[in-house]
Amino acid sequence: MKITKIAITRSTVIVVIFAALIFGGMYSYSSLNYELLPNFSVPVLTVSTVYPGAGPNEVENSITKKLEDAVSALENIKGINSTSQEGFSLVTIQLNPGTDVNLALQDAQRKVNAVLSSLPDEAQTPSLGKFDISDMPIMTIGVTSDIKSTDFYDLVKQRVEPSLSQIKGVAQVSLQGGEEREIRINVNPEKLKAYKLSILQVTQAIANANLDFPTGKIKDDNQQVIIRLAGKFTSLDEIKELIVLDNGNSPVRLKNIAEVQDTQKEKTVISRINGVNSIGITIKKQSDGNAVEISKSVKAKIAELEKINASKNLKFVIANDTSDFTLEAADAVTHDLILAIVLVAAVMLLFLHSLRNAVIVMVAIPASLISTFIAMALMGFSLNLMSLLALSLVVGILVDDAIVVLENIYRHMEMGKSKAQASLDAIKEIGFTVISITAVIVVVFLPIAMVQGLISDLLRQFSLVVAVATVISLFVSFTLIPLLTSRFSKLEHLMGKNWFEKFILGFEKMIDAFTEGLQNILKWAFRNKTITLVSVLIMFIGSFALVGAGFIGSEFVSSGDRGEFNIQLELPKNASVEETNRTTQKVESYLHGVSEVISVTTTVGATSGSQGGQSTAYKSELNVR
Repeated sequence: MKITKIAITRSTVIVVIFAALIFGGMYSYSSLNYELLPNFSVPVLTVSTVYPGAGPNEVENSITKKLEDAVSALENIKGINSTSQEGFSLVTIQLNPGTDVNLALQDAQRKVNAVLSSLPDEAQTPSLGKFDISDMPIMTIGVTSDIKSTDFYDLVKQRVEPSLSQIKGVAQVSLQGGEEREIRINVNPEKLKAYKLSILQVTQAIANANLDFPTGKIKDDNQQVIIRLAGKFTSLDEIKELIVLDNGNSPVRLKNIAEVQDTQKEKTVISRINGVNSIGITIKKQSDGNAVEISKSVKAKIAELEKINASKNLKFVIANDTSDFTLEAADAVTHDLILAIVLVAAVMLLFLHSLRNAVIVMVAIPASLISTFIAMALMGFSLNLMSLLALSLVVGILVDDAIVVLENIYRHMEMGKSKAQASLDAIKEIGFTVISITAVIVVVFLPIAMVQGLISDLLRQFSLVVAVATVISLFVSFTLIPLLTSRFSKLEHLMGKNWFEKFILGFEKMIDAFTEGLQNILKWAFRNKTITLVSVLIMFIGSFALVGAGFIGSEFVSSGDRGEFNIQLELPKNASVEETNRTTQKVESYLHGVSEVISVTTTVGATSGSQGGQSTAYKSELNVR
């Protein structure tokens, strides 16, 4: 093997290569994002349309059926489902596995645009979207303050929301609940009739009077000035004095026919944190955003906002932060990875009888793992459960090649050869065997990354990380291991002179006894072939029967425990927000009496599964930690 000869005779080249790989891997590791699972897109498109005030039948006939007919001409459609409810239409398009969702979304947009003119004028423009795990909120925050409710809403809307939106990686900041200021004009129908006015005349008069518009410019040889007429209302009195009908001597003003109030919008969504009325904030990240870094930036920003608005007693309570669970999961896998490396080192020491040889073998693990981070960064991977699980699993695989190579080098050294010659001859002798060991692993995991579908999206990072790390371990076995053995390896002959040698010899005796026990079992199996074959056949069939009989179930992903759960309440559809709120408060009161409960975040009038973000007066949701 020429590469091994170069490694032994020109060690500087190999040292420089691995130094570059190690530093490159460390830099790549620092640039990787933390995520719970790899990003994946389910081949599903949605077309949602809001039609205010329309009943379910009208929504179905005027919008849903037309949109269904439009999108049914798309390619690779597996099925179409639709939902028509009061004021809202949702068309769900399920595509065949492997379909390019982005291209399908563009085609669907063109189909929908073609039928826009046939939809009711009162209906809002249909909104198209695709399911993406990165679209899920990464943080839910509750905000409270002591100031007036309408001023509090303006503060959050005009100060807090823009501040959080400017954070790098944040895609969307949404508000829930709060009391927004509203100027309400209650028209008296009797007075309207007495003055022979229509409601249309009143609304047109208000709309025409409440305008800012340019009126021209004044220009001379030196400069020009733009003239703009500021006509928007600035006070309640201006609205009251608005002339609705000018009949000469006695114009009809708005105050003559209506009552003008400075009040709040009607509540459609109520938000609470631990029983205290608040404004809920949900934060979504960009598809390439780092959830962990965004979470840190958001926490720093809200601490800054609390300090700036301390006089208003502005307080933020983080109800849900997915990055906490992501970090805990990643930290657990990282600890498993470190434990695996330690255990492998201990096993190597016990079987190779030499601390020096064990260290040489153990070089393969960090060299291969750290170098793998370069490939992960180049392929756009992240540190998630799948990639970290692959790194954990591959620890045992990484030492295979190194052990085979080192054992053969040791055998050639026992023949009386020098360390350098033994290293070179050993690689020449078993080089193709080592390559075959690596190739078997690669051909098992690599095809997973080439198939299409949701499972492939989840396991692609897992399979490629295993394959890349295994190939790098092959390179390490052909270069770095022979280089180290040619410089530092030596023959060890244990005589039991010290405690370490006595411990190793005692372990060898245990292994010999265990081996002898296995040999006795094997001899018995040879003497009782019929019993052995029947027993194995029964166990083989029984293993499948466990699944068929229901002893072993099946699920897409094993359930985890984040220490939180959701409760959704649904009242009769004629229930008001106030009635739903009263019922929800009873549930909150019970939950606060449970000692294990840390916090309860409540949203009345909307749930996490609300279609199209529509408020639903008869539903509520509680997030319990």
